[in-house]
Amino acid sequence: MPKLYYSPGACSLSPHIALREAGLSFELEQVNLKEKKTKSGEDYSKINPKGYVPALKLDDGYLLTEGPAIVQWIADQKPGAHLAPANGTAERYKLQEWLTYIGTEIHKNFSPLFNPATPEETKTTVRGYLAKRFAYVDEKLEGKDYLTGSQFTVADGYLFTVTNWANFVQFDLKDYPNLRAFQARVAARPKVQEALKAEGLLK
Repeated sequence: MPKLYYSPGACSLSPHIALREAGLSFELEQVNLKEKKTKSGEDYSKINPKGYVPALKLDDGYLLTEGPAIVQWIADQKPGAHLAPANGTAERYKLQEWLTYIGTEIHKNFSPLFNPATPEETKTTVRGYLAKRFAYVDEKLEGKDYLTGSQFTVADGYLFTVTNWANFVQFDLKDYPNLRAFQARVAARPKVQEALKAEGLLK
């Protein structure tokens, strides 16, 4: 079965949620990102030379990396779970648009806020940049349960994962009511709860 390499609360939570929502059987292997060691003692840099999570080792030994690619692979294994529209449709490209936006405009802009070496002036600039992105997402969530409508998709799991980081970098989401409602909605999903508990993020 596939093996997901993860670190608690990191962006690997997104494919972890997708695996559970899809109902796929899988193994979990925790990674210490500072030491580049897996919980079982393997050298993670030899498993994934990129050195970060997530990574998904498939049954044939192929290693798939990069969250947006991994979650689409997961969705395509169980089309009946409706975690992604069918390939080749306009709806699928819209999903890919969201995955790209979350990855490049939100996910990566959290990195300086987690780095203690980042000057405070830079962090202020980054927070301003993120505020504009959150405002855009908040507007797009108006009147919808999820990013693409009433159906939960892998893009929602990804957005939930990265926006939750706001709690750890003193970024108040009070100005984004639709986003906060979205976070609560996703957090209440049984499979999301399972993933959070498995990573020790929820008692």
